[in-house]
Amino acid sequence: MVYTIYIVLTKTGTLLSKAIGMYTGKEMNHASIAFDQELFDMYSFGRRQLNNPLSGGFLRENAEAGLFECADCVIYRCRVSYYQYLEMEKIVHYMYCNRDRYKYNFIGLFGVMMQKEVRRERAYFCSQFVATLLKIGGLKIYQNPALMTPDCIAQLPYLEEIFAGKLADYLQDVRQPAMLYG
Repeated sequence: MVYTIYIVLTKTGTLLSKAIGMYTGKEMNHASIAFDQELFDMYSFGRRQLNNPLSGGFLRENAEAGLFECADCVIYRCRVSYYQYLEMEKIVHYMYCNRDRYKYNFIGLFGVMMQKEVRRERAYFCSQFVATLLKIGGLKIYQNPALMTPDCIAQLPYLEEIFAGKLADYLQDVRQPAMLYG
């Protein structure tokens, strides 16, 4: 049986996002993974408090609120096996239950710039987390996850782009029909 995960790349407009964009030359500078089309189960590493960019860590993201309210996005679909889906979901569940033990890998961002991995225990930046999770799930990653940007993830050949535009528009399209009939 085939299952689907979703990779969500966003342009949130934060200072950190703009700085990363200046370095990469790319617009989409935040990566998340979701286990449902409606993006209710969407996870990444980012800021825990809206007004504090230094409060980073692992979190379940609310695609409708905060930095995502006006965000542009590109959403990719990835077909995986039942085993791959369960393996990735199991890791995310464990991380979420232990989220206070995980930190945002700010130093790792400088490692990307220098093309040198910065290892920190239980610390990830967003695209490093997504790439690591894909690798754990048995999907081919073509470089070290600690050096991958959101654009590197977008280049993975098994991802299928399904939407580009405002995240709010995507959510309205996929969530509203369920509300009418659910």
